[in-house]
Amino acid sequence: MTPPAPPPEAAPGVRRSAAHGLWRLYERLAMCIGLGTLALLCLAWLPFAALLHPLLPRAQGQWLGRRVITLAFRFYLGVLSLLCACRFDLSALDALRGERGLIVAANHPSLLDAVLLVSRLPDAVCIMKASLLDNLLFGAAARMAGYVRNDDARALVASGCRSLAEGAQVVLFPEGSRTRQFPLDPLGRTAGLLARRAQAPVQAVLLEFSSPYLGKHWPLWCPPVLPLRCTARLGRRFEPPTDHIAFTEALEQHLRAGLAGSSFA
Repeated sequence: MTPPAPPPEAAPGVRRSAAHGLWRLYERLAMCIGLGTLALLCLAWLPFAALLHPLLPRAQGQWLGRRVITLAFRFYLGVLSLLCACRFDLSALDALRGERGLIVAANHPSLLDAVLLVSRLPDAVCIMKASLLDNLLFGAAARMAGYVRNDDARALVASGCRSLAEGAQVVLFPEGSRTRQFPLDPLGRTAGLLARRAQAPVQAVLLEFSSPYLGKHWPLWCPPVLPLRCTARLGRRFEPPTDHIAFTEALEQHLRAGLAGSSFA
């Protein structure tokens, strides 16, 4: 399917109205393709993840689970690029591949954020909402990959330290939830606590979208504004902190400065 041309900026009334209506219809179709593809990918892997998770040794199961998720997310973004007028510039993340024991801390404008990061980081361990790890659609795959639930801070830090010691990259969103007040909400201290305890460096990543699609105030069934452009940029690399409170303040200042010129600042 070839996407129709975006509606012209200036055209006779009837032509412009017809083009705009066609484009809005395409945006709804693209939404259905995107959500449907993600659901099908999750359903396809669900029985295998549920069966293999208790059978495979933990290390082998996590290795397989993480790489399947990375490949699935890459395929998903490819579908969005090919059929849904989405444009992703994630090449900056490739510099992080192969780095071991690294915390990746990003802002959180959209539900797509974890998909973007994990699609380029095959050794990623995500800090996830407990409700997602318990979700029928996502839970089995996330548990097999060794993803960490966020409802117990002490267990989160302990699990994160173990993953980092094993060479994984822990991906988290220090805002704790999707951004409510752009460009950034106040940060929690989880990243700093984990970095201090694990003595792990923290790589800041700045995610920018052309519209707040699937943000905190964007309903799941509301169509996107296409074309949708998503960019990932590498920010500062922070050394392991000794003071997690001062670190959190420095990380927040850095992210705010880096996002100051974004579309929703």
